[in-house]
Amino acid sequence: MKLDDDIHNYYEHLVLEQIEKLKLNINKSEDYLADLCCLALNQIPPRYIRFEVDMSFYLPQSEKQQMEMNAINAVKHAMAYLDNNKKTEDA
Repeated sequence: MKLDDDIHNYYEHLVLEQIEKLKLNINKSEDYLADLCCLALNQIPPRYIRFEVDMSFYLPQSEKQQMEMNAINAVKHAMAYLDNNKKTEDA
């Protein structure tokens, strides 16, 4: 069994979804996006799964909504940190 192929953190999917929703994947550099993902994911406790379908069938709607809000907030905080840090470097 190879862990990196079989098991992943469901929050990775939610964070990437939020990045695409905000169109950051179009407007920001690869380095910014990599830093953003790391900062956002480090704010949220991991939720490991093997198959996406597991989350669809076995997760209550209220918990799924909470996880989506966790990802949204984590991305917002990570963006604020990166953007404030960039302003400091430019000064």
